[in-house]
Amino acid sequence: MAGRPLAVAITGGIAAGKSEALAAFARHGAATLSADELVHELLAQDKQVREAIRARWGEDAVGDRTHIGQIVFRDPAELEWLERLLHPKTRAAADAWLAEVDSPVAVVEIPLLYETGGETRFDAVVVITAPPEVRAQRRAGLDERESRLIPDEEKLKRSDYAFVNDGSLDDLDDFVAGVMERLSSSS
Repeated sequence: MAGRPLAVAITGGIAAGKSEALAAFARHGAATLSADELVHELLAQDKQVREAIRARWGEDAVGDRTHIGQIVFRDPAELEWLERLLHPKTRAAADAWLAEVDSPVAVVEIPLLYETGGETRFDAVVVITAPPEVRAQRRAGLDERESRLIPDEEKLKRSDYAFVNDGSLDDLDDFVAGVMERLSSSS
C-alpha cells in the first residue's frame, strides 16, 4: 500500500462500548488495535516494565493486573507513576503499528486519548458514549477512575464523529459502517 493509512482513534467513557465499536470497525475492513491490549502485553512481557514494577511494588505485583489495580486505583500518585511508565511505551507501540499497517483505515482504541493529548496523532477521532445508567448496567458500578476522565460532553465537542451507544449492537454497527463510508470517500 502506498502512503500511510487514515489513522482513526476511538475514545469514550468507561463501559460506553469502545471495544464493541473497535470490533465493528474490524468487521467493516479497518485494521484495528487496542491500547488496553498493548498495556496488557507490556505488563505481561516487557522486561523494563516488569522490572520497574518489581522494584516499586514487589514480586507479587509483577504480571498481576488485579494486584496492580488494587494499588493504583487507591493511590493517585501510584497511578501517575504507572502511567508515566506505560504511556510512552504504549504510544510508541501504537505508532509503530500505524507505520506498518497495510490498510486504508487503521483504528486504535485509546481510552485516555484526550487526557494524554494523543488526539493530534490521528486524522479523525470517534467518541463512543452512553448514558450513565446504561454504562452502570454494563459494568458493575463505575468507579473513581471515571472522575479522572474528561467529561463526555467535552469529548463530544472535540470529536469528528460521535455515537451515543444506548441501543443495540446493530445500531453501533450501522454507525461504524457510515463512518467507514465517509472515511473511505474522504481519503
